[in-house]
Amino acid sequence: MSETSTSAGIRDNKAQSRFELDVGGALAFANYRLAPGKVIITHTETPRALRGRGIASTLVKGALDLIRADGLKVVAGCSFVVDYLDKHPEDTDLVG
Repeated sequence: MSETSTSAGIRDNKAQSRFELDVGGALAFANYRLAPGKVIITHTETPRALRGRGIASTLVKGALDLIRADGLKVVAGCSFVVDYLDKHPEDTDLVG
């Protein structure tokens, strides 16, 4: 299977190396690259019309859930993920 998803609707689009969330016909995504035992999230993008609604946080939380389920660690390669992890210490066990 080329994609996996969470109950929140976050999917791992492995072909494009990004986590995705469809909201009202628009797409929020977080690009990543893989390293041994780690997922490096390099960029998070939310369409302007969706900003300020917590969409990016939902996306990152779902991505972290998928990363945890795969037994991998995360490296925050973009400022949004750094800020998210600072605000959510319950997910710092994933930092690697």
